[in-house]
Amino acid sequence: MTRRLFLTTTGRIVLATALAACTLAAHAAPKQVRLVVPFPPSGNLDTITRLVAERMQPTFGTVIVENRSGANGNIGAENVYNSAPDGGTLMVAPYGPLAVNKNLYPKLGYDSDQFVPVAMLASVPNVLAINPSLPVNSLAEFITYVKANPGKVAFASQGSGSSSHLAAELFMQLTGTKMLHVPYKGTGPAMVDLLGGQVSVFFDTLSSSGKYQKSGKLKILAVADSKRSALLPDVPTFAEAGPPAMKDMLANAWYAVVAPPKTPADIVAKYEKVISAAIAAPDMKQKFAEMGIDPFMANSADTGAFIRKETLKWGQVIRAGQISVD
Repeated sequence: MTRRLFLTTTGRIVLATALAACTLAAHAAPKQVRLVVPFPPSGNLDTITRLVAERMQPTFGTVIVENRSGANGNIGAENVYNSAPDGGTLMVAPYGPLAVNKNLYPKLGYDSDQFVPVAMLASVPNVLAINPSLPVNSLAEFITYVKANPGKVAFASQGSGSSSHLAAELFMQLTGTKMLHVPYKGTGPAMVDLLGGQVSVFFDTLSSSGKYQKSGKLKILAVADSKRSALLPDVPTFAEAGPPAMKDMLANAWYAVVAPPKTPADIVAKYEKVISAAIAAPDMKQKFAEMGIDPFMANSADTGAFIRKETLKWGQVIRAGQISVD
């Protein structure tokens, strides 16, 4: 009995040790980390991701940025969704594939609610940018003008369901106005036509439009944020410059890091710590400021809560505006 008990006990210890070793191995740091960006290698998102990747390498070794673009971010998101939850793959994405697309597309190859939130990175306020030929000089005058010309004022967007499209839709719903939507394939062509006068309005990001305000090529009438921008301190927020309903005119482009479904909490915590430290670094804050970008510090739990809130908000805007993808 004593020998049998000893062997049984020993067996249990060996089994427990083996299981623990398997668990540790499963949660060990991967040899290479992929940061998947579901859009082309250009613009704020790609730049921010590469800056963060550099800060991650001392801790995680080889960190590569992989651009998997297409279908408004859905191709890259699906790739990450189906990746192993071992810490080897993360997605760095704007609000499209995380909070908007589930409300736009009838069928997706991933469930954005199942991504594991890691951390926020940054936010960029949208602004109301207009061609100087439009005979208005303030937000109040703009609202009056659009109401007097329903459906005649053309606004550009980066495409149906993009941040600029939804910002414009939110504005119209809050003001009871109607403008003509002209979708483009990205910021570049939309900006070209705004500067050329083919369209009159663009709810663009501050980091993109700010330089044209300073050169006089565009007028920026308001910032869709809760505070003014340090880059354009003389430009009011919508809440400051408009009627009471404009207090809800908040439309920021934002960027978050998420992991595949079922990624263990200890792996998420390690990434959260390193990424948050990178965003908090003084030189990183300086680079962000030069780009017109605000660092956005949030832990995993707060990131998840923020994404859920944004999903609900923009879902309501999409349904009210009967927005669909082309």
